[in-house]
Amino acid sequence: MGDLQKHPWIAGKLTISSAALRKVYDEAKAAYARDEESCGLLAGPAASPLLVDEIVPMENRANKLHALDPETYPRTGRMYFDINPMRFQREIHERGEANRPVKVLYHSHLDVGAYFSETDASAATMGGDAPSYDLAYLVTSVRSGEVDDHKLFIWDASRRTFVETSLEVVGAA
Repeated sequence: MGDLQKHPWIAGKLTISSAALRKVYDEAKAAYARDEESCGLLAGPAASPLLVDEIVPMENRANKLHALDPETYPRTGRMYFDINPMRFQREIHERGEANRPVKVLYHSHLDVGAYFSETDASAATMGGDAPSYDLAYLVTSVRSGEVDDHKLFIWDASRRTFVETSLEVVGAA
């Protein structure tokens, strides 16, 4: 992974359509009402590698897993997100084939701010030394049911950590 030529969005400095960001916010607020983090993917045209204009919401399975087996899954959806790995893989593959690659994995944080947590880093690297997929990561903060911040993160291979990068919003609000 880490193929900057093939996946230039991993260098950051992305642009998101205001319509897509509004949908991310709507998903984050709806998930907050369910007491869980929202999660999903952002895709965009291959011909404009730094643009994301499509949201692909994914189910956060954390609460279901916790209810099924609280010993194995002690945390709830309020504390983390769990995406169906087969659906995730299918979306990555199908959108890539359709020239609308997935460029960003997004999720929300409830009442704690927009930062890239150790749990987020562990999920992105699947416990390894670098991200498992060539993606950027958008974290949206929801406090008391309202979005108050968002930040975009990318992997910095030289520092071996995730760092914040810019995200420009384009289009009518």
